Amino acid sequence: MSAVVAGWRCRWCRGEHGAVVLDLGAQPAADLFPEPEAPVPDPVHPLRMVMCDRCRLAQLEEDPTGPEEPRGVEPAALVAQAREGVADLVAGGLLEPGAWVGEMRSPHGGSWLERVQELVPDAVLLDGRGTVPGLAADLVVDSLGIMHEADQRAAWDLRLDSLAPDGVLALHVHPLSVIVRDGTWNALRHGHFAYYSLTVLVEMARSTGLVPVGLWRYPLYGGTRLLALAREGSRPALERAPTARALVAAELAAEAAAGATEPRAVSALQGQVARSAAALRAWLDASTGKVVAYGAASRAVALFALAGVTADDVLAVVDASPAKRGRAMPGGPGPRVPVLGPDILAEVRPDKVLLLVPDLLDEVRRAHPEVEALGGRWVVAEPEPVEVEPLSRDRGRRW
Repeated sequence: MSAVVAGWRCRWCRGEHGAVVLDLGAQPAADLFPEPEAPVPDPVHPLRMVMCDRCRLAQLEEDPTGPEEPRGVEPAALVAQAREGVADLVAGGLLEPGAWVGEMRSPHGGSWLERVQELVPDAVLLDGRGTVPGLAADLVVDSLGIMHEADQRAAWDLRLDSLAPDGVLALHVHPLSVIVRDGTWNALRHGHFAYYSLTVLVEMARSTGLVPVGLWRYPLYGGTRLLALAREGSRPALERAPTARALVAAELAAEAAAGATEPRAVSALQGQVARSAAALRAWLDASTGKVVAYGAASRAVALFALAGVTADDVLAVVDASPAKRGRAMPGGPGPRVPVLGPDILAEVRPDKVLLLVPDLLDEVRRAHPEVEALGGRWVVAEPEPVEVEPLSRDRGRRW
């Protein structure tokens, strides 16, 4: 583990000392999908995760890139996650009829407010743009949003200022402990400023006067958590904190056993980087026939760059987002991999479709039965390429 860059300060506690726990070297901006004719190679920037010595927040060391406008389409898995999360808040008594509800949006798109309106039709949605500064909300939801805030202290202050005295802040996060356990090193990318263990998240909340009043676990991304927080002494805290305390204590004990706040444990991610890149490179070199990828996701940018993937290896990356079509995957210096619409699957008839977002497998197989019907195979790219047994029974059908 190496030292942080000169002048570094923690995004939360402003500490001056930390350890680099994951270093991906110089990488293209993960949210910039260039025009196919743009010069190659693309500009690259340092991409390193640091853990603060004082507060133990894992965070992006520096980010000289500028955020692009969101270009993604919300996957069905995230829609289902939102619906389940809202249902749990209702069942837990933290989202009541007539509640005023606001949201801190994630740049990835999608909204939990639509699910709130489905399940609590008389809820008052405070701001269609997804922020509620200066307004008193009974519930503020934040799904994978706060991690995108460069100034973590200011981000927490904004959320706290948006709550009514008895309001609840619901944070949906992908815990660092799960990232480390699953070796999902490509969770690190430009624009993702914080990577929370629940241990650190609860301490951040405590320091702002918030206590846990609910905790739920979900299978998305290998395991996400919904942590509900309320002001100490508030009605939700008095009613719900005793029950939540045991759930949170069990989670924190598991994190302690896994070393989620220890730099040496988190730095185990570094070994998976080389394994993933080498495995993809070897799979592409050994593949015969036509290969198409699916999912022009930011998480795939560093993987493609490290494995040296070009249009000589992959004909195209298919993506459902109209905003990404006609663009290309960043990288270089070889020929760019174009991003095309799903129609290309029936036209090209690929032998292999490399799925770059594992959580989409069920969704894309339902949406594109032609892949297997025409004899192709889906291959999950992470953490190493694995071919999926086909479901189709009529692989000889004409499309």
